Amino acid sequence: MTDQSSLPIGPRVIVALDLSSADAALDMARRLDPHRCRVKVGKELFATGGPLLVARLRSMGFEVFVDLKFHDIPHTVAGACRAAAADGAWMLDVHASGGRRMMEAAREALEPLRARPLLIAVTVLTSMDDADLAEVGIAASPEEQVLRLALLAKDSGMDGVVCSPREARLLRERCGPGFVLVTPGVRPSTAAADDQARIATPAEAIAAGSHYLVIGRPITQAVDPVAALASIIEQTVS
Repeated sequence: MTDQSSLPIGPRVIVALDLSSADAALDMARRLDPHRCRVKVGKELFATGGPLLVARLRSMGFEVFVDLKFHDIPHTVAGACRAAAADGAWMLDVHASGGRRMMEAAREALEPLRARPLLIAVTVLTSMDDADLAEVGIAASPEEQVLRLALLAKDSGMDGVVCSPREARLLRERCGPGFVLVTPGVRPSTAAADDQARIATPAEAIAAGSHYLVIGRPITQAVDPVAALASIIEQTVS
């Protein structure tokens, strides 16, 4: 598990390239500065561009969060994590709800690597609220379920978790300063919430203890994505 002293330095904003094609993602990446942001490749984009897209983004200087949220039997997830690491992922994720044995298998698959990616676990999707959890049989509130899964992830050797900004302060207190918190659901105060239910501004997320902010549409759908990114970065350091 990563401690605070070994956390990678560099940009805290991860631009979610949640676009419809590899060409669109590369066009957006060409407008961005890899010294100012990292990028995320999610399921839809990876299904379109695959490992070749990750390689092309890396050749442009970007560190890539391969956001495929692996959730399967331990052996399968371990193999998937090895493959994503071989593709050059800077960070990758699994679902904490896959359980201890799955997370431990993922961690063990990466341990032999000389320079392994950060391995984080997804807790509760930021689109979910109390009603959504109740519908799938979880009586806990999102905050309670996030904490339960984050503690399990830490105990299973994960470097950190994906959580909403609303839970970041609690997790920072309970999981310690070296536990990586990656927060989607971050929106500038002037942006629409879109399909996110538990959101906060960039400044609020950083103040709560987030290490990395995953931000997509407020940047990629802005009239001027470069200016939008610059404004968000300014909010994280003010």
